[in-house]
Amino acid sequence: MRVFVTGASGHIGSAVVPELLQAGHQVVGLARSDSSAEALAAAGAEVRRGDLDDLDGLREAAGAADGVIHLAFKHDLMGAGNFPAAIAADFAAITALASALEGTGRPLVTSSGTLMLTLAGITGRPGTEADFAPGGPRVDAENLVIGLAEHGVRSSIVRLPPIVHSSLDHHGFAHVLIGVARQAGVSGYVGDGANRWPSVHTLDAAWVYRLALEGAPAGSRLHAVADEGIPFRDIATAIGRGAGVPTASIAASDAGERFAFLGAFVGVDNPTSSEVTRKVLGWEPAHPGLIEDLKHGHYFGQG
Repeated sequence: MRVFVTGASGHIGSAVVPELLQAGHQVVGLARSDSSAEALAAAGAEVRRGDLDDLDGLREAAGAADGVIHLAFKHDLMGAGNFPAAIAADFAAITALASALEGTGRPLVTSSGTLMLTLAGITGRPGTEADFAPGGPRVDAENLVIGLAEHGVRSSIVRLPPIVHSSLDHHGFAHVLIGVARQAGVSGYVGDGANRWPSVHTLDAAWVYRLALEGAPAGSRLHAVADEGIPFRDIATAIGRGAGVPTASIAASDAGERFAFLGAFVGVDNPTSSEVTRKVLGWEPAHPGLIEDLKHGHYFGQG
């Protein structure tokens, strides 16, 4: 299968591209910079220069492919506090990709996040693949993709947990939390820290994307989740240990100042099941969990 991949040189893409190549697929990776293009070429992928704002280019590349995996997202805008602009760019890109695939029966796999389940009001139990919200940030794009199943696209959405971890992770939420802890001199959690966050190893997440591309039923919501829900206090403790700082509770009213754009999420209880995904795709995580991975030096400049 000839697969067009956006975000091909990013954190998740750097695992998805070799996963696809090793399975015998051809990969065309979208590259915005020279360094991204060089990395993709070195991995054995074909390079297509462009970015998420080149909607005509996205349509053309998707139309020439046997399937599409959309991983790119303007994280720089999100980190700068302009989440609405990042959301709008993502929605426009997905719309462009989808327009080239309607009526073809070809697969389109896109990305969302398990934190979006909070918009569906999930409380007191793990969120499941059947749960969804009628609308909201990123949720609108997710619902658009699911609806494409009725328009001749074998569409699926992969919900990623807030922490996707491995030595391939250089800018994700784990690094943000480590940076906050180092700057503050303490690794914090909100209240008693009993709220739970799911996680997954990058290589296990990449496997979900490949399996979804190859065989997920049209209109599938999938969860790339290995650790269903780790108490945030345990995450903060592991970060404090690795960063050499103490761990302490902070008030919910101080979370925004302490954690910046993550302030709205660090106190969220987001346990998430992947039971359906495992059955549908035959997927079983094979790599270390988050707490184990945080014991390794790569997250703290030690290797």
